[in-house]
Amino acid sequence: MAARLRPLRPEDAAALLAFRAANRGFLRPWEPVRDESFYTVEAAAAAIEAQQAERAADRGYAFGIFAPEGLVGYVNLNAVVRGVFQNAYLGYAVAEAANGRGYATQAVREATRIGFGELGLHRIQAAVIPRNAGSVRVLEKAGFRREGFAERYLLINGTWEDHILFAVTNDA
Repeated sequence: MAARLRPLRPEDAAALLAFRAANRGFLRPWEPVRDESFYTVEAAAAAIEAQQAERAADRGYAFGIFAPEGLVGYVNLNAVVRGVFQNAYLGYAVAEAANGRGYATQAVREATRIGFGELGLHRIQAAVIPRNAGSVRVLEKAGFRREGFAERYLLINGTWEDHILFAVTNDA
């Protein structure tokens, strides 16, 4: 069954916390080091509030990925830059229990459609740690092209990690 995207609402804080807690170990190799306070309902509520502020300011667009089993992940268009760039950075994650069902690819495709359609973006970029083969495959299936390699690009799980750079442009 297909998943659907929608912005998280304050009443989703408990579901976001449950997602974070259940996938803590699974996502650890791909995320920044998280303080214990990250795994509280207060932190989840604050994240949703921050996402709403980013949306209102046209700086970011975060979506929960909802499947029949509930919140199974997220996809975000972050750091929106307007003017001559019309660009956003894509980030996403899907729960370990929901992996391999196509939710990430579907969510990335839908977020890209929203970015190019409703948001009027020209370019969406993503960066992936090379050993994250599943995430590389998601971007390839969603039509992103490899554009480069960035050494020691982001501080992930306490280590400056290399990343493959991907992008897609709205050439319609």
